[in-house]
Amino acid sequence: MVPVLAGDNISVMVVNTTLRSGRRPSIVAPERRPAGRTRALLQPPFARPPAAAKGNLLMDYARSSWYMSNGDDDPADADEADAADDGGDAGESAETAAPTLPEDPTEESLTEYLDEIADRLDAAETEADLDDVEALLDDAETGIEDADLPEPDEDDEDADDPRGDLEDRVAEVRDGVEDARGPYGEDVVEAIETAAGTIEDTEWTEDGHDDVAAAVASFVDRAAETVDADGGPDGDEIADLVAALDAVAEAVADADLDADDDADDIAALLDATDELEAGLDDAEEWDDLETHEQLRAQGYYDVLGHYKDFPVEWAALKEHEARGNVDMILLALDSLQSEFMERHCLEAFERMGKRGKSEASVEEILGRAEKRDRPAIRILGKMAAAEATDTLVEYVDEDSNPQLQKAVFKALGEIGATEAVQPLANQLDPDGDTEDLVRPHAARALGLIGDTRAVDPLADALETDPSDDVRAAAGWALRQIGTREALEAAAEYADERSFIVSTEGEKARDALDDETEPAATA
Repeated sequence: MVPVLAGDNISVMVVNTTLRSGRRPSIVAPERRPAGRTRALLQPPFARPPAAAKGNLLMDYARSSWYMSNGDDDPADADEADAADDGGDAGESAETAAPTLPEDPTEESLTEYLDEIADRLDAAETEADLDDVEALLDDAETGIEDADLPEPDEDDEDADDPRGDLEDRVAEVRDGVEDARGPYGEDVVEAIETAAGTIEDTEWTEDGHDDVAAAVASFVDRAAETVDADGGPDGDEIADLVAALDAVAEAVADADLDADDDADDIAALLDATDELEAGLDDAEEWDDLETHEQLRAQGYYDVLGHYKDFPVEWAALKEHEARGNVDMILLALDSLQSEFMERHCLEAFERMGKRGKSEASVEEILGRAEKRDRPAIRILGKMAAAEATDTLVEYVDEDSNPQLQKAVFKALGEIGATEAVQPLANQLDPDGDTEDLVRPHAARALGLIGDTRAVDPLADALETDPSDDVRAAAGWALRQIGTREALEAAAEYADERSFIVSTEGEKARDALDDETEPAATA
């Protein structure tokens, strides 16, 4: 449909025409309009102006009206619009070009540069795009480093720091790059390994174990749709389930999935690992049960017959101590969180001494000792746990905590830790920081260890120390070492004015006499 001009006044007529067929237009109906107003009644449904025979006024007008939108447009306007569109396309193309580091960077120009890099990060779709952003950030860091920017006033905490602000912005965009990367095949492998670790490290109930096995089987089936994974688990044992997951992880690693080309496969595998994780979360583990249910299920109460002590957990603990059931005492210590039961469990270990020593019990007690827990340190001494030596030696110089030092010195002596000889000997120095009440414990610890390297420092303490308590402890320690040299050093003070010192000297002299006294003959 096209409008037609008629006479001085504008007469608009609706014309039906089939331009492509070449049929001549026919006037259907006239419509009067005020002079001076021209517009197209309808926009033509074709993408280019209609062609018409040269000299045909009607079609010439129809062709010109194709360009009009509101009566004010003409072909020239359309050409200008096309030119504007072309200019817009050129501008859009320019926007996609990589930003350029300013030649003479300033705070403002570097800020604009970083804004452009951030925009480029938002538009990044591939790993290569992110690599480009990383390279631009490297350039930005160089520009910031080389830029002549004002330095903040050191005396003003609130002073502006342009360089620091720009460096923070670079770090922020870098974090954005890292967040935008991936996911990768390595992420799938890590998720599988995490699930395998959870299965291996968690204590499952019987029902929970069955649920875990089902979750693993389902995951392996889903993973096999994407990578060349072997069949499901060979059995329901924990080792079988972990082995099945390890096989899938290896298959994913061998597939060498690309973050861009294999994005769908990676997404499918991650969905499968999410489902596996959800299945493990839903599976029942021992920690989900009430404490008494856990203890009953693991046989803690089985030792009880007729008992008089309450609570029943304490009665069972006493029976386990008597029977030497270290694992059950550890179970109670881990499960029963009351201070009452914790204290009785630790006291049981201290009374048991070496009977209570096992790899698990030493690990548990040592963990407590590493927090400077004195009861735990005493227990390690009673157990003669040499594994604790390195930890305890670190506490020898804790002169700010005399009570801790006393416990540590005695434990090292009971362990027989030869590594502690020199650190303990250093504590005998009366001019040091160690308190006088603590130094006798260092001497006694050296005696318990029994290393002959301690003879000289103990003899010096016996001779020169101003404290009789330290001297007496040194004499006692020399007697414990028991070599002739040690006994002679102590025996010299048998007639000492101090009773406690002379007592040790007399005992040392008697020991020497026993050595020299000839054996009785029949």
